[in-house]
Formats: sequence, C-alpha cells, structure tokens
Amino acid sequence: MALAGSDPAGDLAADPQSTISLSTNLLSTNSSSTVLLCGIVGLVEVLHRVRPTTNRWVVGEDFFDRELELRILDGKVRDGNHVLLTGQRRMGKTSVARELGRRLEASGWISLFVDLGSTSSEEDVIADFARSMHHVPPLKSRVLDVIRNWFKDPVDEIGALEFRAKFRAGLNPGNWRYHGEDLLGTCAKSGQPVLLVIDELPIFLKRLLNDDGGRDRADLFLSWLRGAVQTLGPDSPVLLISGSIGLQPLVERLGIPDRINHLYPFRLGPWDRATTVRCFESLAKSQNLSVENGVASAVYEALGSGVPHQVQSFFARLRDFAAVRDRSKLTLADIDEVYRYELLGPSGAHDLDHYTIRLYEALEDREHSIAMEILAETATRGGFTRESRQSLAKLYSALVDKIEERIVNVVALLEHDGYIERDQGGYSMPSRLLKDLWSARFRDHFTPLGQRC
Repeated sequence: MALAGSDPAGDLAADPQSTISLSTNLLSTNSSSTVLLCGIVGLVEVLHRVRPTTNRWVVGEDFFDRELELRILDGKVRDGNHVLLTGQRRMGKTSVARELGRRLEASGWISLFVDLGSTSSEEDVIADFARSMHHVPPLKSRVLDVIRNWFKDPVDEIGALEFRAKFRAGLNPGNWRYHGEDLLGTCAKSGQPVLLVIDELPIFLKRLLNDDGGRDRADLFLSWLRGAVQTLGPDSPVLLISGSIGLQPLVERLGIPDRINHLYPFRLGPWDRATTVRCFESLAKSQNLSVENGVASAVYEALGSGVPHQVQSFFARLRDFAAVRDRSKLTLADIDEVYRYELLGPSGAHDLDHYTIRLYEALEDREHSIAMEILAETATRGGFTRESRQSLAKLYSALVDKIEERIVNVVALLEHDGYIERDQGGYSMPSRLLKDLWSARFRDHFTPLGQRC
C-alpha cells in the first residue's frame, strides 16, 4: 500500500502596496539550513541505529522508510526512464535521490550528483557536471584528457575543486553545449549504466530568468538537455531531476511545458501516521529515551501531516526539553508545551524562513506579494475561498497587470509545492504546523481581504 499522500504513478497591511513592502521585509532574516529526511532503512532489525538529524540529507543506515517509493523509482530508472521527482518542501527529495544512487551503485551503476543550488550560468552547470565525474576513475580519466589540451600544467593529481575550476576556465557561451554533450557521451561509453541526479534545476532556471534574455536561455538549456540525452539513446545517462521549487509550474508559466515531456513525474508524499510513529519511536530508542503511550501518535496529530523534517524537528525539541529537566522519558504533557513554545516560538518560526525564501525565489516580486496575501488569508481565516480570490483580484487590479492570470499562476505553484491544498470551500493548509506558524506571524496585523474591499 502506498504511503499517505504518495503518488506511485507518479506584516501584511490593509492595502496591497504596504503588503508588497512587508513581504520584502520578511525576507531580511537568514534562511535556515536546508533540512531533509530523517531516519534509516525501514527494517525492524536496524531501527535502533537511527540518528536524529535536522540539517542534512541522509543515506544508508540514516535513511528511514520510503521503501515503496524507492522500489518504484529503482524500476523506472533501470528501465531507462528519466524522472522528475516532485513533492512539497522538506519531504526529503534530495535524500531519496541520494539513497537511490547509493543502492544503484551497489549493483554496478555509476551515480553522479550535481547540485545547481548556487549555479548561475550554463557554463557553471557543465563544470559542476565534470566535477561530479572526478570521483569515478574511468570517467575522470576521460575528462582529464580534455583539459590536458587546454593547459600545459599537470592535471592528473589535482583535487576536485581545482579540477572544477580548470574545467570551468575552458568553457564559454559558445562551447558549453559541445562540452556538455561530450561529458554525457563519456558516460554513455563508460560500459556501466549511469544515474545523473540534477538537484535544484528550477532554482538555476529561475536565476537565468533574472538576466536579460533569461527566458530564451532557459528554453535553450532545457531543449539542449532533452536533445542531448535523447540523441544518445538507450546508453544515455538516466536523469533524475528535482528541486525545492516546482519545475512543472515554472515551465508552464514560460509556455514551454514540452521541454520536460521526456521526464516521468513522480511525487513524494508525506508519511502516514503509522510511519510517523515508527520513525519517532526509532529516534527515541536511538537516544535512550522512553516514551509514554500515545506520544508518537500525538506528535502526528499536532503536526497534522507526516512531513519528515517536521517530525524530526519536533523530536529534537522534545528531546532537548526533557534533557533540560533531567528526564529520560517523553510524556503526553510535553507535546502541547513544546509545540506551543518551541515549534511556534522563535526557533520554530526560523524554520518558516526556508519556506518564505524558496517562495521568493520561485516568484516575481508582485506575485510573491500575492502569494503572501493568499497564505495569510488561508492561515488566519481558515481558508482561501472564491470570495477571497475575488477580493484579492479587486485589491491588486490597479497595481498588477493580468491580475487574474497571476493569481492562477500563484495558486498553482502554492498547491504544487504543498503550501495549500484544494478542499470543498476553496483551499486550506495541509500542515497544521505551517498554518499555525503563518497565523502567528500575520494574525495581529492582517486585515482579511474581504474587509479591505
């Protein structure tokens, strides 16, 4: 049976202008570190090894559950399907991609991982790709042959960072496609199947859009990547693409959805109650903590959804709460106090910055302001209704062109990235924690959209 939510197929002011200013101010705080999936392989005999982590991707014995999703992804990749891994924030997409690569390596595959989170040009992408090949001897030797022709200095013993820098020095806007195709071809000729994970591709494309001619460059890059792997046929590296903002909404807004039609969409959903309970109890066991009956289930109820990072974060705060009181047992009485004063307190609100920053990266400034209005209305009023939508359109019609179209785009992105979900009355927030955090941030100074009209 699939985990719940999985898809095995696959200060706001009373006027919009003040809202725009406030939305920008909200971004002045530092973003929390990207926090990813907790746990270990979901096998009972190794549960005692699970280690709590709230600031890194994980693989191997620190990876929890996702066995069904990994089996499906493994089958798709082995069959040569290029995959687009989607899912809301903090769901553990990077950890799943890393763990899949580790398991494939154990059966003779080569796994390459390219993170484009801080990449700003096409040449940088190709240089990062070359660097990922540096740790694979047969691939490394071929790429070294390329840069030997560029430099007179010896290059055989250089480290990965210098290797990347030298390769980047030989790239320019006129040759990055040629050398990128050469790297992909090298993978195809390696004699081993290759998984190429490209993480944060949407973030990279969004950066391109901020430059002159950015849309055309984004179109060219996606078209090049699709054509390059299709030209290589069955020997091509298998792509697995992911990111903390949605690629599908981005290409749809650009009018180029066909540029990713070669990717099989696979959505990673939250844990169900049973999986959340198993993870929480495993974490407690690893820390030699006893747990009162019902605590793990109460954690799931408090969060309202089994988002792996949120489960991990709640456990870490409960553990510290007990440690300060010199206790080795977690009780039901601890749940409400830690939720209220820790998760909804300053440290918990800091976690919300990640969601805010990623939203800012995904949208234009005015669309970001519209998104903040929708989130504030949804959190403080219990939902974003048809009437709310009409009021929002009236408020922004004089400030933003094509307001109806922009609202459609923003709602689609918020839904795709897990901020809101459709219900009978319109839209609501699937995560109780995020709803309470947004509500705490806005409730004292947000005037409902309908009242402002």
